[in-house]
Amino acid sequence: MSSIRIQKNSTLQGEASLLPSSKSVSNRALILNALSGNQSVVSNLSSARDTQLMQRLINSHDSTIDVMDAGTTMRFLTAYFGITGKKKVLTGTPRMKQRPIGLLVNALRDLGVTIRYMENEGFPPHETLGFTPHEKRVISIPGNVSSQYISAIMMIAPLLPGGLTITLEGKVGSRPYIEMTAGLMADFGVKPEFSGTTIQIQPGAYKPTRFSVEADWSAASYWFAFTALAEKAEITLPNVSLKSLQGDRVIVDIMKKLGVEVRFEAAKAFLTKTNHQSLLEWDFTHCPDLAQTVLPVCAAKGIRGKFTGMESLRIKESDRTAALQIELKKFGADLIEVEPNSWLLTPGNITEVSQLEFDTYHDHRMAMGLAPLAALTNLEIKNPEVVNKSYPGFWEDMKKVGFTLTA
Repeated sequence: MSSIRIQKNSTLQGEASLLPSSKSVSNRALILNALSGNQSVVSNLSSARDTQLMQRLINSHDSTIDVMDAGTTMRFLTAYFGITGKKKVLTGTPRMKQRPIGLLVNALRDLGVTIRYMENEGFPPHETLGFTPHEKRVISIPGNVSSQYISAIMMIAPLLPGGLTITLEGKVGSRPYIEMTAGLMADFGVKPEFSGTTIQIQPGAYKPTRFSVEADWSAASYWFAFTALAEKAEITLPNVSLKSLQGDRVIVDIMKKLGVEVRFEAAKAFLTKTNHQSLLEWDFTHCPDLAQTVLPVCAAKGIRGKFTGMESLRIKESDRTAALQIELKKFGADLIEVEPNSWLLTPGNITEVSQLEFDTYHDHRMAMGLAPLAALTNLEIKNPEVVNKSYPGFWEDMKKVGFTLTA
């Protein structure tokens, strides 16, 4: 098993020049470009493995599509191949075969897509076998499931003869990702109406456009964590603007409470330290990918936490709540579910630990969420290559701000 060792450094300065473009925006733009006949010019695509995979697979002539561990790619391509009538088998890693797809498949079947499961009902691998439009114009989807199911249906909806109305049932999670999808669809010529729990999409054709992808706020969040944990920090992030389609820009508000000040100037963000609170209460319903950034910072800085909205973390690349419980415990922090979907975090004392060894659970966000603890102690992180999924230059950017890393 490979690992990377990081020497403690509490004084950080420099630019994270390899910060990737947004994976979420890139993957949606690739689907929308394909649905518009591949006539658009989409620039500054993410260097993340997931985006490179999407770019390769969306136009693949292969009958079997292996998405590896890319959940977004699995969901978006299932809808895309389904609505375009392509006969494809979609499969992935053993973990991907444990991640549910039934809700999306059922919705697509209601709209006229023929899909069959090849192993276990409700889970990949599955095969798209063709599309015969049905008369259905309204479907209902639970609002608290992954927003990727909803986004996948939204993007193909204009191709349906009568368009589509999507009703979201119950609590709506990850709303900013749904709004991102709606905003990008408008850039490609089809503007959904999203109000309350209803999304209305008229039939129509996507139009070719020119589109440049902005920096990834999920990836940027780790540099806020480094700044929060360092004794001294001056970190610059390129191609970052607070005016963004991405919901994870809310990291600015969260990290202000945790001791990070940010200044925006000339398409860059400049991070410095400020005072922090002793308690953080936060609902991650609309920004679940930030939990693995925020919780380690609180656990290491002595900040107590009360958190909700983390239910979707159990079906990500790993069971992220379980993984966080195990890894944070290594320096004495306790993450406890006190009632369904309500969590309390009691900080540990990382200054008493001379070195920590972390597992990453085949999960890129576990690696990058724990790495900022190197501002406080020496670290060894297993399977460091997992960062290639979303931020291939992460370890190099750590070197640029002052860390010493060895294999």
